[in-house]
Amino acid sequence: MPGRLVARLAGAALGLPPTRPGPVRVTRDLPVRVRDGVVLRTDHYSPSVPDAPTVLIRTPYGRGGPLRLLGRLLAAGGCHAVIQSCRGTGGSGGTFAPLVHERDDGVDTLDWLRRQPWWTGRLGMFGVSYQGFAQWALAADAGEELRAMVAVVTASATRDSTYAGESFALDTVLTWAELLHAQTVPWLARQWELKRGQPRLAAALAHLPLAEADRVATGVRIPFFQEWLRHHTPQAAYWRTRVFADRVGRVRAPVVMVTGWHDIFLPAQLDDHAVLRAAGTPTRLVVGPWTHGSPGLFVAALREGLSWLDAHLPASAPARGRLRRGSAAVRVHVGGAGGGWRDLPHWPPPAVETAWHLHPDGELAVRPPVESAPDGFRYDPADPTPSVGGPLLVAQRAGPVDNRHVEARPDVLTYTSAALTRPVEVVGPVRAEIHVRSELPYLDVFVRLCDVDRRGRSWNVCDGLVRVTPEDVPADAAGVRRVVVSLWPTAYRFGAGHRLRAQVSGGAHPRWARNPGTGDSLGEAVTLRAGWRQVLHDPAYPSAVVLPIVHSAPAQSPI
Repeated sequence: MPGRLVARLAGAALGLPPTRPGPVRVTRDLPVRVRDGVVLRTDHYSPSVPDAPTVLIRTPYGRGGPLRLLGRLLAAGGCHAVIQSCRGTGGSGGTFAPLVHERDDGVDTLDWLRRQPWWTGRLGMFGVSYQGFAQWALAADAGEELRAMVAVVTASATRDSTYAGESFALDTVLTWAELLHAQTVPWLARQWELKRGQPRLAAALAHLPLAEADRVATGVRIPFFQEWLRHHTPQAAYWRTRVFADRVGRVRAPVVMVTGWHDIFLPAQLDDHAVLRAAGTPTRLVVGPWTHGSPGLFVAALREGLSWLDAHLPASAPARGRLRRGSAAVRVHVGGAGGGWRDLPHWPPPAVETAWHLHPDGELAVRPPVESAPDGFRYDPADPTPSVGGPLLVAQRAGPVDNRHVEARPDVLTYTSAALTRPVEVVGPVRAEIHVRSELPYLDVFVRLCDVDRRGRSWNVCDGLVRVTPEDVPADAAGVRRVVVSLWPTAYRFGAGHRLRAQVSGGAHPRWARNPGTGDSLGEAVTLRAGWRQVLHDPAYPSAVVLPIVHSAPAQSPI
């Protein structure tokens, strides 16, 4: 089937902006030489209209598959689509080193674009995940030529997502390293590994020391994985040239952001959104019921992204239309019972911070805490509390799941409210304040908010973890530490008859690397120490989950 017909059928099926008549010309494997002589392979999708703007996509995942469809859709819509493989990937020269070369290679590619006869000085960028990192690396240097950006499940700074809560996002980082390596192995061998359920990756996630995990997963040493194990402290100079958060406020081009409540980069992307809003940059934020790899996310990204470009990066003729229906500054999907899509003027919306206190006998309630003995559990890193669902890189394992089998473990404390007599809607940032006494000075505190339905199933809504050291979170005279855990933000409606539940435990492995309890270095730790923890919930130490409660609003039409 001809590519243009495929693009037209896909556009009609997805409800995308109308395409322009005329053929799309595709030129593949163009050589773009950057300042150090490396050649970056680039595909160019040329529209049939004159004076067309350009949309740049830089990717480490190859230029085929969905990107070929996107290239044709962009060109059929009246834009030059330029899709380039990052160095060391997709036939480009050099060695792929995450985040190291993206600014310089992006600047040199923009210089190449300026020398093309079809360049008009109007640039847009589109990027999902790492493609978005490459966007942010270049955006501030593109100046007034940059007219629009589409940033999907991505952020300007990866360091805080890599070390969420100052732990280490083991599952995300090692799975990504294995995925990148898999691009270099024969197709048949890769399919066999997937069919077997990726046993090498599973073994690597359980392996110690972590410095050997990349070799267990792939058979080779992955340089960036080793570097990320070594340079994990907040003060590490290593990350200063690999994050671009300090450049976001300089971007003036309109930016649309699309993400999901269970995306690995959600907190960092919302930070970017806040910076853009504070700088006065036009933005639109869409947050749906998606994980990092949800099919629904891909559809929404195409709809939102192409509509945004259609409005802010028009061809020589006047803009073909306005933003599609539902073009408020913020559009979020409220999960749970009777939720749906909501348009908001800004994020987060006004809310009343309400502390749901931990009480004796596993109760969660708004009333103040009472005098009570602490609850305790023993955390053993040799049998780490497992992670289930939530924000993960692999969509099949991510998102809401029934937590009952994890909650039945002796190393997980649960606190559950009475059945709600009316709905409770939570929209905005969520945090927990947990007062803990620990046998060991090195520990993790994991907190998860769940919705317990009428059948007793416990569905995770949002969660977070903090790695505690005696330097960062000192104990008081009674040996108690106040640990503040930032959970993923959320928009969720707990229905009448449902119950709120808070989990408290000592980890969530392998989503986060287990805490060995010794203070040993991240990559080299092999000795594991188990220890008792106590969670206090009395008037002197009022442990609680703090929720942003909003008044209910009627659901709106789907995105």
